[in-house]
Amino acid sequence: MSTTAPLKLIALDADDLAVISAHVQDARVQACDIVWRQCEKRLVVGLNRLDWEQTLSGGPCSRRLIAALRFDRVLACKSRNIDHEAPEATLELVGIEFCATDPPGGSAILIFGDGAALRVDVECLECELTDLGTDDLGTARG
Repeated sequence: MSTTAPLKLIALDADDLAVISAHVQDARVQACDIVWRQCEKRLVVGLNRLDWEQTLSGGPCSRRLIAALRFDRVLACKSRNIDHEAPEATLELVGIEFCATDPPGGSAILIFGDGAALRVDVECLECELTDLGTDDLGTARG
């Protein structure tokens, strides 16, 4: 098992978000782990991400990490093709893009497989990815 320190990345612009997007590519997300806290202007997405550093460095086997993706200063959050009535359904995160609409504000688009998406409208981009631990089973809820 790799001894790399837990990842903690902050994105304040589109370039920073592209780095976070690379780290969450192929992450597994369940609908019940998408938490929109409207009164706090915050969206939190719990995910099970592939440890790309270990995978690309030729480690003995790929592993998954439990992580949290947080957006602050969120004005609105809208979803497409995400079944909130089936909270255990697993989504596969393809990537995240940022579209500036009224700088520094804009929309972060979380793109999932099978045409699902989550649009996060923000006053300004403030996103954080934090590893919370390893998935010892290799398949945390997904």
